[in-house]
Parts: sequence; structure tokens; C-alpha cells
Amino acid sequence: MNYKFKLKPYKHQLTALEKSWNKETYAYFMEMGTGKTKVLIDNMSMLYDKGKVDGALIIAPKGVVKTWYEQELPTHLPNHIENVTVLWQSNITKKQQEKLETLYEIGTALHILIMNVEALSTKKGVDFAAKFLNSHSTLMAIDESTTIKTPSARRTKNIIKLGRMSKYRRIMTGSPVTKNPLDLYTQCEFLDPWILDFTSYYAFRNRYAEMKTLHLSGRSIQVVHKFQNLNELSETLKNFSYRVLKEDCLDLPDKVFVKRHIALTPDQRKIYEEMKKQAIAHMNGKVASTLTVLTQLMRLQQITCGHFVADDGTTQAVSSNRLKELMDVLEETEGKAIIWAHWQRDVNSIIEEVNKVYGPGSIVDYYGVTPQEERQPNIKKFQDDPKCRFMVGTPSTGGYGITLTAANTVIYYSNGYDLEKRLQSEDRAHRIGQKKPVTYVDLIAEDTVDEKIVQSLRKKINIASQVLGEELKSWI
Repeated sequence: MNYKFKLKPYKHQLTALEKSWNKETYAYFMEMGTGKTKVLIDNMSMLYDKGKVDGALIIAPKGVVKTWYEQELPTHLPNHIENVTVLWQSNITKKQQEKLETLYEIGTALHILIMNVEALSTKKGVDFAAKFLNSHSTLMAIDESTTIKTPSARRTKNIIKLGRMSKYRRIMTGSPVTKNPLDLYTQCEFLDPWILDFTSYYAFRNRYAEMKTLHLSGRSIQVVHKFQNLNELSETLKNFSYRVLKEDCLDLPDKVFVKRHIALTPDQRKIYEEMKKQAIAHMNGKVASTLTVLTQLMRLQQITCGHFVADDGTTQAVSSNRLKELMDVLEETEGKAIIWAHWQRDVNSIIEEVNKVYGPGSIVDYYGVTPQEERQPNIKKFQDDPKCRFMVGTPSTGGYGITLTAANTVIYYSNGYDLEKRLQSEDRAHRIGQKKPVTYVDLIAEDTVDEKIVQSLRKKINIASQVLGEELKSWI
């Protein structure tokens, strides 16, 4: 393929482009870490250069919209493409409004609007998206398209309607069939109502699932008894999709790093800012030793995880989006994953939520309170039992000396400050016996100490010993 890419695609990315670039509808079913975002940006650029589009609407989960805007587009959009790129914000200020209006300026630039999927549940968001689509010849893409898997959801219905206004449509996800093959219907309906050759969700369901009736509290409900004809469904999907697993990508780097951003809740932000003021006052009142500042950082970081130590010494919970973001990442993840958390309280919350969503036996633990006699059996279960998809632990306990090569995804729910513990915990999956590239996902609370901590660890800076107190003060 003769195209002036900003960065040369990997072989599997080039194949995806060759199969899809000029098709009106296509699905990139590419596992996390294989670079589906780059493929979409390259596809968008090629359509623009051929004069087929002058606009692009990108719909993405909250956790990745910022990454699209700040990282992915600047990294992969070719330098020769003049562009006007705007990130949608729900609370529109005068300055934001002025920026949004630039999307309608007449010119030769590629106009790109990035919106979080939740915005399409609102009239304001839908109206703006429709205005944008009516103003341009567009490509519309949904990143992590399992966010529209529910047929009855308002945003699903809105996005499908908006899709009719765009000539080119793309869906992207690493796990198109999460826990249920029926999740595919609305994702494919967005592409084309006839692409699966079914006139309704119920016709689709009846073809690929056998239902049974349960009687609960005087009500009768239909539930899936078992799935059927899945080979047929798989063959149908091949007509308009490209599937990529990490194990198929021999040219990928050994380690792939991904960020997922989390917005603080209003309660979190209020408590965080109050604690931040106290921390600054505390450190300005005395010589700020590294230990002192690290303690303040830790208190701020705890708030981003949904808990804090009150003045009376008790640990209090505060509303947080972090656990929800983790569950979204797990839903997008193929195969097994390790989840590292800095605090035992977070480990407990994760175990409870995963068991609730994925069922008993889906997760094992390896942290301070895990009995010694259970630790090795838990490792063996994670490595050998296909029903056990997740292991959660703390790097201080589980980050050393154990082999967890059954996983090729490692998620840092929260980080500590010790570089050695971070590197050791990374290597539990990335070691002899691992046959796939490993994807590392950091959950980062926006505009908090999280950002500096992850940035430093990825640059292999040992925060606890190499960064001095006065420098740490500037992080707060």
C-alpha cells in the first residue's frame, strides 16, 4: 500500500487497512494493544486525502477520549493533513463554544470531533453531533463499540440513528463478543441494519440463542439457555470485519503501554482540592522531607481511589469512577489479566465486583491477607483453570518471584512509588514462558497526582528515592 503514513504500520495493521480503507462499513475486532486506534486514524487520513471525507466523528468511552485528543491523533495523523480537532465537553464555556464553532468554518481542513459515548445519551450531545454530521462528509467511528451493545439503551438508539447520517462507519473493539454473542447485534446494526440479514434483535436472538423461561416473583422472564449456530455467525462477521489477537502479531513490541483516564466525581474533586490545600500548607510550614511529601501524595492518591483518612483517623469511602473503569477495561480484555492495586481496600473491592459480574471462581487473590497455604494453589488455578480469568494482588506481596504467564494483560488499578516493585510486578507476566506481547494498562485520575506518578514510573524514575521532597511538592 503506497501511502505516506506518519508512522509505518505493523504488518497486521497494514492488512486491516488493505481490507477496509474504502469500504463504507467495517469492523476492527482487534485485541487491546494491537493498535486499532492507529488503523482508524490511518483509514480516516486515506479517505480524506482521496477527497471522500472532510470530517470525522469519533465516539469513545470517557476513559480514552482524552488519549485520542492528546496522544493518538498527534502521534498518528500525517503532518501534511491540516486539521481542526475539538474535544467535546458537556459543560460548554464561552471559550469551548468558540472552539466548537471552528468545526463549521469553510476550508480544506479535516474537521475532527471527539465525543465521549455518554454525551450521546443527552439531547445536547445528540443535537451537536447531528449538526456536525450534517455539515460535513464524514466517517463516524465508535471506539470500544461494546458500549452500544444494549438495544434498549438511549445512547445505543441515538448512535444508530446518527450513523445513518454518515457515509463511512467503523466500529472498534478487542472483544466484540464479551460474555454474550448477542452483544453483536446493535454494534452491527450501527454499521448497516441489513449487514447480519436480520430484521430485528429478536430474530437474531432466536437464531443464535436458545431461550428458556424463568418464573421469578410472579413474573416470567426469558433468559439464554445456550448459544447455537455460532460458526455460522463467525463466518458472517468475516464479510465485514478483521480479527486480530496479540498472539497473531509477531511484529508487535514485547510490551505495549496504554492509559485509561478517569474523571473524579464531584465529591472526590471537592475532597481532593481540600486535602491538596492542607498538604500545601503542611509542607510550606516546615522543611519538606521526601517522606513528608510522599505521605501527602499518598493521601491525595487514596482519594482518587475512592477512600481517604478522615481527621478522626477512620477511613472513609467517597464516590469514585475507578472501579467502573476497571470493569470496562476487563470487558474489553481477551483472555486472562492480572490486576495490581496499591491498597488492600482496593483489592477487596475488586474481588467483590469481579465475583458479582463474572461469577465465583473467576478471580483469585495474592496479597497480604491471602493465607500462605492458598497462595500457590491460587497461582496454579490462575495459570491452568480456563474459568479463572483474573488475579488481583498488591505488588509488594505478589510482585516478586511468581510466574503468571497465563496473562498477557496487566492492569494497574493504582500505583505505588517504588520503581523496583513496579518493574518486578510487570515481569510476572513478561518472562520466560510468555508467548504473546503483554499490554500494561494504567488507570489515571485526571488532573491529579496519578498523572505524575505514572509518568515517572514509565520513565523508570524511582519516586521514593530519586525525587527529592521539594520537587515532589510541585506535583501536588
